[in-house]
Amino acid sequence: MEVLNTEGGVIISQRKFTMDLIKEYNFFDYSSMSSPLDPTIKLKAKEGDPLPDPTYYRKLIGKLNFLTNTRLDIAFSVQKLSQYMQDPRLSHLKENFHLLRYLKKDPTLGIYMSKDADCTVKAFCNFDWASCPDSWRSFSGYLVLLGNIPINWKSKK
Repeated sequence: MEVLNTEGGVIISQRKFTMDLIKEYNFFDYSSMSSPLDPTIKLKAKEGDPLPDPTYYRKLIGKLNFLTNTRLDIAFSVQKLSQYMQDPRLSHLKENFHLLRYLKKDPTLGIYMSKDADCTVKAFCNFDWASCPDSWRSFSGYLVLLGNIPINWKSKK
């Protein structure tokens, strides 16, 4: 983890880990994406060609999951893609690659810890009722802030 001091606070990021990930999967030559997942794609569990080696998919998901410690913006996407680890398909891997291209856009993003003395607790939540096309289960998530500092978050199915 890297800590970058700014005038108004500190940014905790995993820039080096992100750059190593982009390098490992050879995504430096690809253009960056503006969203973590393609909003036009609806993934399903048994749809598409199965991957010949599922460990490739699982290793990538594991690395992306580690990155969610400082990248709140990808937590939902990684959780969504991790539900296909049992039987990953080519379409699921393509969405992982989309996420890598999103990370390429700004690998320095992280958690901003403000020097602001504001100690107001704010909480936000969201859910997507019965949105999983395979199980009809819901997705939900929340974020708790102390001032402008994220102190707790979760996304789950």
